[in-house]
Amino acid sequence: MAYDAGGYGGRDYGGGYDDSYDDRPEFRDGFRDLQPPEPGFDSANYVPDVVKTFVVYMYRHIREKNVYEIHQMYEGSFQKLSERLFKQSNWPAVEMIAPYVDNDHVFCLLYKEMWFRHLYARLQPTIEQRCDSWDNYCNLFQVILHGNVNMQLPNQWLWDMVDEFIYQFQSFCQYRAKLKQKTDHELAFLRQIDEVWNVVGVLNYLQALIEKSMILQILDDEKDGNLTFTATDGYDYHGGTNVLKVLGYFSIVGLLRVHCLLGDYQSGLHALLPIDINQPGVFNTVIGCQITTIYYYGFANLMLRRYLDAIKSFNQVLLYIFKTKQYHQRSSQYDQILKKNEQMYALLAISLSLCPHPKLVDENVNNQLREKYAEKMLRMQHSDEAMFDELFSYACPKFITPAPPNYDEPLVNFNQDAYRLQLKLFLSEVRQQQLLSSIRSFLKLYTTISIAKLASFMDVDEPTLRVALLTYKHKTHVINNDGSVLSNADVDFYVDDDMVHIADTKTTKRFGDYFIRHISKFDEIINDLDRVQLE
Repeated sequence: MAYDAGGYGGRDYGGGYDDSYDDRPEFRDGFRDLQPPEPGFDSANYVPDVVKTFVVYMYRHIREKNVYEIHQMYEGSFQKLSERLFKQSNWPAVEMIAPYVDNDHVFCLLYKEMWFRHLYARLQPTIEQRCDSWDNYCNLFQVILHGNVNMQLPNQWLWDMVDEFIYQFQSFCQYRAKLKQKTDHELAFLRQIDEVWNVVGVLNYLQALIEKSMILQILDDEKDGNLTFTATDGYDYHGGTNVLKVLGYFSIVGLLRVHCLLGDYQSGLHALLPIDINQPGVFNTVIGCQITTIYYYGFANLMLRRYLDAIKSFNQVLLYIFKTKQYHQRSSQYDQILKKNEQMYALLAISLSLCPHPKLVDENVNNQLREKYAEKMLRMQHSDEAMFDELFSYACPKFITPAPPNYDEPLVNFNQDAYRLQLKLFLSEVRQQQLLSSIRSFLKLYTTISIAKLASFMDVDEPTLRVALLTYKHKTHVINNDGSVLSNADVDFYVDDDMVHIADTKTTKRFGDYFIRHISKFDEIINDLDRVQLE
């Protein structure tokens, strides 16, 4: 069913929530003083009055395309009702609320999407519920792709759809891989559902949303100066719909994430090419999307040895979180923001240990990094493999094995296999770079040095040193997306016969940046003083 009536009612501010919303007449009575239900309360077959009111008003606002009100109800009221009424139980079944929304098919699909998200966040889904959630996403995306869904939804909700879709796919792969804990009923059920949460189906839906929305063409037009999509944060001010376009946009980030979970970092970065992460974009309007984008972009670059890109991207988002963290404390995603923040500091520590370019890191971020990981970074710079293992294991994504198992073989858990493979590859890379930090430190002291002398300093023979110098050249040069060769090296050199010649590495001091940074700090201090009321 299409939603046609009404006009656009506001902008999505990406996570904020106006507490005064719960004081409106439709929620004032019986909302703030709600008590948790009694033990044994059957939430699935009973609809409290406040939930009836919630779905009625949510339905009305969606029909009217009132994005501001939808956002307040989605980000605020839904979370508070979940906390107070359904902390350890499900929301009412969709069949129970359907009569209050004219049995509207599209709204019921949206309600079920929230219903399953609440289930995954608060409870443990059964195998049947995992299948039902997959079916609901299939039906919802089919309607969006092939129906006439003329509505506007907040960017936050549209991002959450893509984010949750991939999370549930990841969760199902992990669940299926733990065969030892499965009952006979679960094993029999799993044999029959190879198509449920199938990796090809997940990738196909994300790709279909990208193609149907024509978002690649829209983003390509923006490079020629048509900035309508970014300027409006993806919303349509002319009575149209933003749903397909913005879902297509977020699906680009979704492809990056899925490919990284599969260990295909090159494909993930290629999928993200249409979005310039160094320029303002719609991904900046939702804090969860921004963090996810940079986290997986940075991690993929780290695994491909593009350390400079990883350092720059982590620095960018960590500085943003450092400056704006206090504004997201009331967001339902605050805990996730903090967790990803800590993981990205660990990844930044790894990147800087393998490729020391501290000048690329902002002073505030660097101070935080030193507080958290100064000692561990020192150990990593001395090739402490156990420390690389620890930080990688803490900060890496939860990798997945997408293929279903052979149920006729002995039942074993293989949910950690993908992680162990990626850890093995990463530590292998670390071992290959063991001598590089020593070479770097010695080369910085000389303009020329003989192979024999450098070998004696490093306590290795000359053939080993020559191999290490070639390794240094290889490991500090990577292939970019466009096929060009990029250098990560902070020290450049060449070997002529038995002499190593080091290029002049002295850099011109940038006094301008120093003064600009301190002028900005003084401006902030003066503004703070101006706001102080002198008594």
